[in-house]
This record gives sequence, structure tokens and C-alpha cells, in this order.
Amino acid sequence: MKATSHSLYYILRIACAMCFIGHGAFGIITKAVWCNYFGVFGIDPDVAYQLMPVVGVMDITFGTILLLYPMRIAAGWLVIWGLFTALLRPLSGESFGEFFERAGNYGAPLILLLVSSTAGLTLKGWFQKLEPREIDDAQLWRAITIGLQIIAFALLAGHGWLNLIGKAGLLKQYESLGFGDPLQVAHRVGMAEVGGAVLLLVKPFRQLVLLLFLWKMASELFYPSYEIWEWVERGGSYGVLLGLWLVLHERKYTIFSNVRPAPLAT
Repeated sequence: MKATSHSLYYILRIACAMCFIGHGAFGIITKAVWCNYFGVFGIDPDVAYQLMPVVGVMDITFGTILLLYPMRIAAGWLVIWGLFTALLRPLSGESFGEFFERAGNYGAPLILLLVSSTAGLTLKGWFQKLEPREIDDAQLWRAITIGLQIIAFALLAGHGWLNLIGKAGLLKQYESLGFGDPLQVAHRVGMAEVGGAVLLLVKPFRQLVLLLFLWKMASELFYPSYEIWEWVERGGSYGVLLGLWLVLHERKYTIFSNVRPAPLAT
């Protein structure tokens, strides 16, 4: 399992850096919808536009750290920051599906910490470099596999939810692709995504996971504006799905498996 744990480490490390950098780019661009999220705390748009580049620079800095010298604090901060920014969407009046659709943003760094070298809970440990570790604990591998399943379910079901309620941004996306009835397309895509999410919990066979990974990678390219940064920001989603595909090659137990994991060979 050494090769699997090391590959998963690098997949998630790159994925987390993408989350930071993509999100930071929107701060530099000063994406208008961010005013709604600052508004949750009573910050008016004029001040919000001044703060956005500051947030953007911080995000890009953490993303660069994960790429060049991955400190534990960067991954730990993304768990908190990813949860916080995802929650701001429903708190600002958007659908709660937005929170689940971004599960990769906070789930990917959580799994990254699990597959990385341990450094204790000391302050110094949080500023040490993350290194891949060889995991020989079957129970930990079970937790990692199930964690990837749950995160993948949430991000796909969340996106499916947004399609089913006809999110304006998604309808605009389908319209720009030339579909005459974008709402019908959204409903069909939503049902397919929710169905795929449920299958990931019930029967996550690798071919399905690979198909959903390719779908997620491709579908995030079609935003009407800021396409590249929207695609980059979803790095956690790609990393979780690709990581699940990788782990399922070695581990046969899943969230609904009744099979007790056997000890890993040494």
C-alpha cells in the first residue's frame, strides 16, 4: 500500500493547492458575488472590494506553499477555510446545495492530513513539512476509503441538487452551449448526478468513479465566465474522485461493507 498512499498524498496535495489558487484568483479579480458573503458580516460592498485582493493574495500564498513546501498548517487551514467559505453561501441566501457541492474544498485537505506524516498537536508540528507516509493500519485505510466516499457523494449530490432547482448560473451555462431548453437539461443532469452520488455510497465500482471523475473534470470547463479559475478552484473535487478510484483498486471494503478489513501484509 506504500505506492497507493504516496500517490494519494500527491494527488490531494496538488488538488488542495488548486483550491487555494483558484479561490484566490477570484479575490484578485474581485468577483462581484463575493460582496454577498462579506455582507453576512455587515461589510458594505465598497469595503468588500478593498478586502477581496487581500483574501486572494493569502489564498494564493497558501496554495504556493502547498506546491513548494507543504506545511501541515496550510492543509489544516484549508479544512477550516473551506468549511467557512462554503457555509457563507447558504448564510448569504443561496441554496444549501452550494455547501455540499464544495465538499472537496474541505474534504480533500482532511484526507491529505490522514495520509501524511504525523507531527503531533504541538505548535511546532503544524509548521513542519508534510510528507507522505506508508500506512499499514487496515482500520485507517477503511476510514480513508469511507471518507473519500462520503465527500464524493456530497460534492456530486450537491451539484445535482443545484441542477434540479435550476440554478441560474447552470442554466446560463447550458444555454451558452446551445441547448434550447436549459432547464430540462439541468433536471436531467441533476438526476444523473444524484443517482451517481448514491451509487458511490452503495456500489462504488471503479469504472463508475472514473466516469464521474472525467465528467466532473469536463463539466467544470463550461462556465460562461472565468472558466479557467472555476475549473482550478474545483481541484478538491477532482482529487477526491481520483483518490477514491485509486484506493478502490486496493481496498474492497466500503461504507456499506460488512467485511472486516484484514491486516495489511507487511
